[in-house]
Amino acid sequence: MASPATAEKYILGVDVGSTVIRCHVYDKAAVLKGAKAMQVEVAHPRPGWVELDPERLWTQFVDVVKEAVQAAGVKMNQISALGISTQRGTFMTWNKKTGKPFHNFISWQDVRAAELAKSWNKSLTIKTVHAVCSFYHFFTRSDRFLLASCQMFSTQHVSIRLAWILQHLQEVEQAIKDGNCCFGTIDTWILYKLTKGEVYATDYSNASSTALFDTFKLQWSAFVSKLLSIPISIFPTVEDTSHKFGTVDAEIFGVPIPIAALVADQQAAMFGECCFERGDTKVTMGTGTFWDVNTGSKIHVSTKGLYPVVGWKIGKEVIFLTEGNASDTGTSIKWAQSLGLFTNPEETSKIAQSLVNSEGVCFVPSFSGLQIPVNDPFACTSFMGITSCTTKKHLVRAVLESIAFRNKQLYDTIARELDIPPTSIRADGGVSKNNFVMQMTSDLINKTINKPVCTDMSCLGAAFLAGLAVGFWKDREQLKQLRQTDTVFKPQKEPEEYEPAMSNWVKAVQRSLSWYSQTS
Repeated sequence: MASPATAEKYILGVDVGSTVIRCHVYDKAAVLKGAKAMQVEVAHPRPGWVELDPERLWTQFVDVVKEAVQAAGVKMNQISALGISTQRGTFMTWNKKTGKPFHNFISWQDVRAAELAKSWNKSLTIKTVHAVCSFYHFFTRSDRFLLASCQMFSTQHVSIRLAWILQHLQEVEQAIKDGNCCFGTIDTWILYKLTKGEVYATDYSNASSTALFDTFKLQWSAFVSKLLSIPISIFPTVEDTSHKFGTVDAEIFGVPIPIAALVADQQAAMFGECCFERGDTKVTMGTGTFWDVNTGSKIHVSTKGLYPVVGWKIGKEVIFLTEGNASDTGTSIKWAQSLGLFTNPEETSKIAQSLVNSEGVCFVPSFSGLQIPVNDPFACTSFMGITSCTTKKHLVRAVLESIAFRNKQLYDTIARELDIPPTSIRADGGVSKNNFVMQMTSDLINKTINKPVCTDMSCLGAAFLAGLAVGFWKDREQLKQLRQTDTVFKPQKEPEEYEPAMSNWVKAVQRSLSWYSQTS
């Protein structure tokens, strides 16, 4: 038997997603040697509220790592490093002295702060900020002022949900006054727990996804903090994405393991897809859909709601992405399954393909509102166009069509705005396994889409980043050789063939807007 010093080594990639937490064990060929997945337990204490129990999430993290390593048939001392990918924008606050959470994690899907966001967006303060920044942009042509001149608060931003917490939880407000409050997204909490409170940090990709971070200065935004009365002192240190953050306390897994990457899930998927060049594009279809384009060293400033984020920072290199998203992709499929429209999501592609069309039935996927280019947190989920002849199959096809239509909206917004055309398009996430959605998306955008063998790219991206940090892999050229393609979807129909159906769907979207607004 090989000694620990000569035994084969492996890298762990863990992804804490919105619905599933999974751990993958990879060898040097990036071959998956073992895996384990668990359902993330999500609570909905009130309509529109989405929460996660932090202690339960921590327990699941430890369990999923132990079980994945066991499934791979390897020992913990054979693990060279751990890379952690996490859902973005899900945060909590905790007691700095005791480590006890003040409240559950507030998910990125949570819309409790919708009225607060709406109030801020209509306020004289924001109008003044927009006017002043537009003035400065006119004379300076600075992208920083352009971004500030059109920035609006959204419930997907940590900033506005954190402001809501400070307004409604006196315990948190008091802890801040006492200098006894820690703020963190999931990556920061997991790192804090793995090191038993020794390391309190995040990385640039996660920080830039909070709307509390200045992507131009690469630091926490003093302006936003002052605007929302959130002291910068509660924020963690920001470190490089591929970087040795610390070591797992030996009591947790039996041996110390280097923690060599923290990365936001979409940026992890981008890295896993090897979208390293400017113009490279990936679409992740999981719980939500996320379109990301590599904009290189330049920050793209959008006037339509695309969001600039740090892809990764490694040493002096900083790569930026521009992003557009739709919140309810896998969520809609899971909901349709709960209604009994089908037994297994894998059936849905064949069900949809068995019909010529949806017979005029439209589905609007808006459990968490509609994001760009619609931008309405008060839109409702709806089926429209149902007749006495409508069957379950028509409803299923309408749900899948809505995902492709949202992809078309997001892609068109990106294509119109960017001065660099999206080049290679790569897809991942659970819904990318649905051939109907993939083919219809390829037809609608009239582009070829490449789907990899492994669709859980966030795990692989986190592992790649950790592996580079400890020398497990030497460079990105080597990583490119390790990525494997499963299916290439090429356009089979002209986009115009879908125009009647999409026009009907857009009409359904318009009728779903402002449904829940108390003041509309």
